[in-house]
Amino acid sequence: MIIIIGLGNIGIQFQNTFHNLGFRVVDYISKKLNIEMKKEKYKALIGQGSYNGNSIMLVKPTTYMNNSGESAVLLKKKFKDARIIVAVDDIDLPKAKIRYRERGKSGTHNGLRSIVEYIGEDFERVRIGIGRDEKMNLADYVLSNIKIEDKELFEKAVAEAGELILEKIK
Repeated sequence: MIIIIGLGNIGIQFQNTFHNLGFRVVDYISKKLNIEMKKEKYKALIGQGSYNGNSIMLVKPTTYMNNSGESAVLLKKKFKDARIIVAVDDIDLPKAKIRYRERGKSGTHNGLRSIVEYIGEDFERVRIGIGRDEKMNLADYVLSNIKIEDKELFEKAVAEAGELILEKIK
């Protein structure tokens, strides 16, 4: 089983924020693989399917970003040997830059910190850079809506991150 967790915040008010790029990556993969995301389980909205002979689960935690580990630990307990890949925004990378790591620290990201606290560092992550706005505090920036002029840039980044994840599970 391969579990792909996209980090974000539930609610329409967060839909177009930087902090929901992980959710958007899962939505991209869901659409591409025709996997419906309708079931609520493991403190998340989930969808199951297969890709290249692999059983996969797409996950969008419903715990809000800072408590994402609550969902991840439930999944890890149920699927002990599952490979976990997390898609997430990253303020420490330039806008739309994609970075893949097989494991590592949480950095400044509270959602990743929560997952690390619950299940440790042994999971893959795909990060999408969002840059920084020095005029705004961190929380306000990550929860701000992506500007119209950057919309296409981040749509491409979401697609690139989704394709990278699919490439990693071939």
